[in-house]
Amino acid sequence: MEKLFNLPDLGEGLTESEIIAWKVGVGDAVSLNQIIAEIETAKAIVELPSPFSGTVRKIFEPVGAVVDVGNPIISFDVSVAAGSAASPPEAGDEAEKRQPTLVGYGAAADIKGRPARRGRTAVTAAQARPSASPQVISERGDTAESESIIDESRVGIGYLRARPPVRKLARDLHIDLRVVAPSGNDGLITREDVLQAQHPAQQEKVPSISPVTLLPEAPLASESSTPRETRVRVHGVRKATAAAMVSSAFSAPHVAEFLTVDITRSMELLERLRSKREFAGVKLTITTLVAKAVSLLLAKHQGLNSRWDEKTQEIIEFHYVNLGIAAATERGLLVPVVHEAQGMDLLTLAGEISVLTAAARNGSSTPHQLAGGTFSISNIGVFGIDSGTPILPPGQTGILALGQVRRMPWEFNDQIALREVMTLSLSFDHRVVDGEQGAKFLAELGMLLKDPGMLFALL
Repeated sequence: MEKLFNLPDLGEGLTESEIIAWKVGVGDAVSLNQIIAEIETAKAIVELPSPFSGTVRKIFEPVGAVVDVGNPIISFDVSVAAGSAASPPEAGDEAEKRQPTLVGYGAAADIKGRPARRGRTAVTAAQARPSASPQVISERGDTAESESIIDESRVGIGYLRARPPVRKLARDLHIDLRVVAPSGNDGLITREDVLQAQHPAQQEKVPSISPVTLLPEAPLASESSTPRETRVRVHGVRKATAAAMVSSAFSAPHVAEFLTVDITRSMELLERLRSKREFAGVKLTITTLVAKAVSLLLAKHQGLNSRWDEKTQEIIEFHYVNLGIAAATERGLLVPVVHEAQGMDLLTLAGEISVLTAAARNGSSTPHQLAGGTFSISNIGVFGIDSGTPILPPGQTGILALGQVRRMPWEFNDQIALREVMTLSLSFDHRVVDGEQGAKFLAELGMLLKDPGMLFALL
């Protein structure tokens, strides 16, 4: 009995996802909740568990495909798996009870040992190339006529022997790995094979018949190994970020205010805290201290911890602080969210920020960790920048950018001294907050960073 599995909504109303990797192939035995694929949404890379026990019958989409929610991606034969979803469970059968998983579905499974997998036979580039009558190499080594298209799990990008960085390079260069001749061991496609497919070797030139050659011939422009143009496909997080920033920039009237402040005492405080046993192994930075100060100040400056409801033309004020911390990753800008930051002490807040930013950079963030922010902080100073005008994340009224910490001459105790100085940049939605409110928040934050002992007055 064949069971189709359609791409589910992985959270937050996302409409499409990209298949990053298949963890199973046609003919593999799969158990309930076994990870069958990695899917990249606009917010995170998600591991997709199987909703059935059975045998993989067909894979509809290759690695790299962008699939709309609700479209089929894989089918299972559940008739060959004992105790599969094809047979209705008896009452009280604990093994088949539904339970929540990362993507909101699944069932408990009695997994005993590793799932069985059939042996695979290597597919050469010549066998993998599509032909007028496409055939699929079976597990026994014979061939069978394809139902409608070439079975992508056997001859597609996801199955040909190539390491993930090589597959990514092929996708970026728009090269089909099925037409690349492998040169590695056991039919492994290497990076050089992909580059060779992009720039095949030029045919040997006919030697010049001129009796005298004074200088070597200059290479033709087309023979250059560096392409004149490169097209970068925008998808996943980068595509969603681009759309969100355009929407925010042209829907919310942004106002920006700047304040340069002496944070020498704050830096000295951080240095003393790092030597404490409680903070051993904890990443404690100026961003952590600013996050703590902001989470306390937002209780007083409620307008900056709000959002504008366009439909009802109302301001929605939040009585909690979900603090977004912008993180630059290989997939683009991500903003993991520290939920309920207002109730965290400095040690807890530092730990949460470290865990969330690390998950964002290694691609393991969950949709929940990237949603629900009410105010955001972006440290652009790590790139050597003094100040900037950050764009509001959609649904938020305020965002604070931190410039680099610079040691420079500054007035201190009626004298000129070398002090550690930083510029704060605040952007806010002028429909919700006016210039006076924004200025008061920024000035009070500056005072707290100038004299961090004042934080205790807010506790």
